[in-house]
Amino acid sequence: MKLNPDIYKHQSLVSRDQRQRQAGHRSVILWFTGFSGSGKSTLAHAVEEALFKRGCRTFVFDGDNVRHGLCADLGFSEADRTENIRRIGEMSKLFIEAGVIVLTAFISPFKADRQKVRSLVDEGDFIEIYCSAPIEVCEQRDVKGLYAKARAGKIANFTGISSPYEPPLNPELVMDTANQSLEQCVSAIIKYLEERSILSGR
Repeated sequence: MKLNPDIYKHQSLVSRDQRQRQAGHRSVILWFTGFSGSGKSTLAHAVEEALFKRGCRTFVFDGDNVRHGLCADLGFSEADRTENIRRIGEMSKLFIEAGVIVLTAFISPFKADRQKVRSLVDEGDFIEIYCSAPIEVCEQRDVKGLYAKARAGKIANFTGISSPYEPPLNPELVMDTANQSLEQCVSAIIKYLEERSILSGR
């Protein structure tokens, strides 16, 4: 995307490092990806709750919530899905500059789109968490009936039915959300963050 040459970036008087020191932890993006029904939103919000109880500054970007506002003008074509993730990536980058741990829960089906978000930030700032669950399990969990509608042809471009999902090749974490409990998944993610000194701010 070509930027307007008349637009200039204004440097903040408060740095990301200063904000992180004040918060007492590093700011990172926890990017939850997987099929609809794989547990992304449930897990992201549970991890946020655990982090919040520890005094961390957090915010969850959830797929459905974002499409009520920031991305309300987008549909579900491949181009619109790519733009949806681009916007979330740019917003997430701003939030980690603010010293916040960002948790995003998006199907984000295309590897290239997730890689573009990763490339926006420094190494170690993007933590990809693959919520791995067979599509059969996701369909069983589908309280909204979206899979049934997709199989009936009532929803176009539905991931796993009429649109592809490209699993991460080398995610930082894989959560077996079909067999692990929510508590086990949350504990594994918190342990990962602790082991990398993200929660201590070092």
